[in-house]
Amino acid sequence: MSTTLTIRLDEQTKKKLERLAIATARSKSYVVSSAIKDFIEANEWQVQEIKSAVKKADHRDAKFADHKDVAAWLDTWGSKKVKVPPKCK
Repeated sequence: MSTTLTIRLDEQTKKKLERLAIATARSKSYVVSSAIKDFIEANEWQVQEIKSAVKKADHRDAKFADHKDVAAWLDTWGSKKVKVPPKCK
């Protein structure tokens, strides 16, 4: 089952949408619906991963590396003397 959603677009985006719909022989609704589905798929997993990471970080046994140590390690990437990753404490 589908439902209706009203959105506001600036004129330039609306014209691009119309051109794309014509070029792909699809309706504007189809193009927008597909774009929204793709956006959700591309971002939904990230939200779930962030929630999972926060849950792990909130655990009382969680261990972290010091920010300065991580930054110093990353600064060596691409050099001839790459440092070993910092240990979590």
